[in-house]
Order: sequence, then C-alpha cells, then structure tokens
Amino acid sequence: MNLSKTAKYAIRVVSYMALKNQELYSASHLIQALDVSDKYLKRILTVLSNHHIIKSVQGRYGGFRLNKSTENIHLYEIINAVEDIDKYLGCVLGFAECSCETPCSLHHNWMPIRQEFTAFLENTSISEVLKNPEVLKF
Repeated sequence: MNLSKTAKYAIRVVSYMALKNQELYSASHLIQALDVSDKYLKRILTVLSNHHIIKSVQGRYGGFRLNKSTENIHLYEIINAVEDIDKYLGCVLGFAECSCETPCSLHHNWMPIRQEFTAFLENTSISEVLKNPEVLKF
C-alpha cells in the first residue's frame, strides 16, 4: 500500500519535529529542512494544527510544536487529518456499495488485509517511527 505524497509529508513533518525535539519550529525552517514547497507544507501544517496534532503559536517568535507526546500521535490520526483515509480502507475495486451484505468479488479477501492495515495505522505511533533515527533522511 502506497500512501499519498501529502500523507507522507505529514508523517515526515511530525517525525522531524519529534526527532529534533525543539520547542518551536518556524514554517520556513520546516520548509527548508524537509525540502517541501512553501505553500504545500504550510497547508499541511495548518491542517495538522486544525486537528490538534501540532500547535500553532502566534506572534513574532511563534511557530509550530507537537501538541501531544510522540506515543500519543498515531499514523492513522495523521493520515486521516490530511486526507480521507477511506480511500485506503474502502472497496479494493472502488465500488461505493461494497459491504459484507453486498460484497464485491474481492471483498472477503480484502477484509482481513484492510483490518490488519487499519490496526497497523492505529497502533503505530510516531515514537515507533523514531526507533531507528539513523534511517530517517531529513
């Protein structure tokens, strides 16, 4: 399963903030450190702030900081904040009317995979992403 670019950048920005462990990060610092376009990353930061994953601090010396401990920020929450996570969890063939009552031809094969993927996203915290910091390329 391949996540969207937006989901990947959202996970990267939260991971970067957790790994570097500064009190506040300016948007310009994050843009430069993560090599992401200004407008694109600012939109992601706004969405993450609106979902209380990070906090926006206003003022001359403002910036962004994590709003929770890394153990309490999970991949599911980050992805669901920046996009509709149902695109990863819906019908594998893309049918709107696919359910246990009216399944598509692949529904029963997809269900256990979808449940395992959902559990992975719900149970994987940013602290787990940071377990091997040497592989993170920021």
